[in-house]
Amino acid sequence: MLVAGRPASASEPLSDLNAQNARLAVNRKGEALVTYTRADGTVRHVLVWGAINACPPTDSSVPQVHFHYDYTAGWGKYRKPRYWRTFRNACRPYDGPGLVYEVAACKAPDGSYWALQSWQRGLPLLGFKPWTEAQKAFELHVSHWSGPLPQLNVGIHWTYGGSAVGVFGQLTYDGQPVHGFHSTATGNPNDRYGRAVYIDTQDSVYGPGWAREAGILVHSLNGTFCHSFVPQKPFPGYPDQNIRPAAPGSAYRLTVMGPGVTPVVQTLLAGLPGWTGSASQQQTEHEALGLWDQFMNPDSRCAPEKGG
Repeated sequence: MLVAGRPASASEPLSDLNAQNARLAVNRKGEALVTYTRADGTVRHVLVWGAINACPPTDSSVPQVHFHYDYTAGWGKYRKPRYWRTFRNACRPYDGPGLVYEVAACKAPDGSYWALQSWQRGLPLLGFKPWTEAQKAFELHVSHWSGPLPQLNVGIHWTYGGSAVGVFGQLTYDGQPVHGFHSTATGNPNDRYGRAVYIDTQDSVYGPGWAREAGILVHSLNGTFCHSFVPQKPFPGYPDQNIRPAAPGSAYRLTVMGPGVTPVVQTLLAGLPGWTGSASQQQTEHEALGLWDQFMNPDSRCAPEKGG
């Protein structure tokens, strides 16, 4: 299911969009101080605390972990004016795994990691150019974790009898599938567990470079998703309601916010040529079906796109 808009509560971005000159500090109490310049030129200090990693989606009644934010730089939490001036940074240089869209990252005294990442999550789908400022905006995401990052395992194959190219995958964390419990009719997660995978296509009929093709809500129970590049009708409210052409590209970029307060992760895939049925293509498809069988079954919603 395509995500038509920006999820309301399934993320840990700061409220200010298009933050510039972002800096990160972490003290020995487990608090982070995020300092940045707002779009209006003013400098803001935000105190962040209270969460690490993520809860597994085993019980919808258990709240997912999430940060506390004090946008008054500590006044709201401590009733101390200019608390940020006394904030003592104890964070060491970052030595963790590579991060996509990294702005700043460091290693806290307890060995856990904090990071800031900035990216355009709200781009319109189906290759449309942004027509609102919100769609163009960069979000600044805060994360705090220990141990391995979430895993976005993906594959690519030919679907619908070789007439289309499709991507598929599964989001996991700590060895368990990531998924939500509730979503809107258009596929937007409306709980803190749900996550959408954003799919970009490179050098397609949409034009040179990267373009946002889709946002796919990971499916309940097994955290899987699939998408074929086929002609599609734009969402209501988009500036053109004519059918958009299939947009397979030379490469694909799949990006998702990790569960809880874990980082944004991304996987890249090389594109596939048109299906000719050659022996090498049949071998490639056989290998893709093996990958599908590893983690896509029994996703009935994706079954029509299994190919073969």
